[in-house]
Amino acid sequence: MTQLEALQAALAGEHAALYGVGVAGGKLSGARFRGATDLYEQHRSNRDQLSALVVAAGKTPVAADPAYDLPQAVTNAATAAALVLLIERRVAAVYGDLVEAAEQPAVRSFAIESLLSAASTQIAWGGAPVAFPGAV
Repeated sequence: MTQLEALQAALAGEHAALYGVGVAGGKLSGARFRGATDLYEQHRSNRDQLSALVVAAGKTPVAADPAYDLPQAVTNAATAAALVLLIERRVAAVYGDLVEAAEQPAVRSFAIESLLSAASTQIAWGGAPVAFPGAV
């Protein structure tokens, strides 16, 4: 996978994450809602940075789909939290790929920081620590 392909895959992952976290946030309240709101803003920032990197490479960033099929129904706070956890696992995987494919130090640093953030978020949302976050 080239750096550009990995950037586009990470961008597609961020588009999907924004959709999913938005849906999950609708079933959350209190501290969990605030956490989802902060997470949404982080994913939006990552999306914008990835888009800028793709544009800087002279390419058009992959567009978001109008809607995404969720892997499970989100009917309450528990299913919303489970969705957020799954989203962060999937985002970690695309950032792991970007770490591997990165050719520029700035891109690799961004990918590593994003991977670490996704791993930390997984723990905050009920996930167990893993030796190699993002590894599939």
